[in-house]
Amino acid sequence: MNNPQLDSNGNLKHFLTTEGLGKQHLTKILDLAESFATVAGKSVKKVPLLRGKTIINLFFETSTRTRTTFELAASRLSADVQSINIATSATSKGESLLDMLHNLEAMHCDMFVVRHGDSGAAHFIAKHVADHVSVINAGDGRHAHPTQAMLDMFTIRRHKGEFHNLKVAIVGDILHSRVARSQIHALNTLGVGELRVVGPKTLIPAAFGQMGAHIFHNLEQGLDGVDVVIMLRLQKERMQGALLPSENEYFQRYGLTRETLRLAKPDAIVMHPGPINRGVEIASSVADGPQSVILEQVSNGLAVRMAVMSMVLGRQPGVESSAEGQ
Repeated sequence: MNNPQLDSNGNLKHFLTTEGLGKQHLTKILDLAESFATVAGKSVKKVPLLRGKTIINLFFETSTRTRTTFELAASRLSADVQSINIATSATSKGESLLDMLHNLEAMHCDMFVVRHGDSGAAHFIAKHVADHVSVINAGDGRHAHPTQAMLDMFTIRRHKGEFHNLKVAIVGDILHSRVARSQIHALNTLGVGELRVVGPKTLIPAAFGQMGAHIFHNLEQGLDGVDVVIMLRLQKERMQGALLPSENEYFQRYGLTRETLRLAKPDAIVMHPGPINRGVEIASSVADGPQSVILEQVSNGLAVRMAVMSMVLGRQPGVESSAEGQ
């Protein structure tokens, strides 16, 4: 079956999900991001790869951090970037989504970065855009958040090297997390040694066991001997019904503290896709502690999103040779 993310030559045209992409595609993103990571240390933090390209951020959900990193990534690639406030756009006045997309295409846009509350929204948009337009999924419903997953993979690889000898635990609200789904697909594709998902039964569907993850409902058992701990935010805005007794009880059973972190390997790293609920899923002493790489994840997001944008638009010459301000 053809992958809608790839063009006829097997190159990345859209980036909608980590599911279904081969190891070579994910590794190429990581390798290219490594070269872009050097740009941040230069006096002029731009490369001309996407000069003349126009990128539109369509955020139907608010997300300051993700939107800002996409804006900065596009700017550092020398693209023209515009973020549209959907709440005040014509769609709120009755214009359909497809009408809006076609009008933007008529303005010679090259890429849409889409964040939407409905699962599958980015796939729908990619299916209906003009052939010359690429789509990047910046998060859709509970389905996928592929660039977040890839910046997490980039962070893990920078600290731990190869994936095949690692034990990784994803802890928390697995049920509502589009990030967790994308992380699981990426980790499996990259050949992680052991993948664990940890949390209460109400927040881990049994189907995750069929995705190659070992399910743990006891935090101590789930963290035993792991190399990487990825904590997830409790997404209370997506919960329907009483899935948890209280935030305090949740923290007592599943919150990451200095004590529970000691169950992992001594050199284990702690990650969180953000935003953090301190005192709910993670203690401040851990979030700000020496094993935390949470702020590194934010910094790495720029390099990874630059890599993805350049790949889907087919612009990937050597970064060093094309960097401005040398």
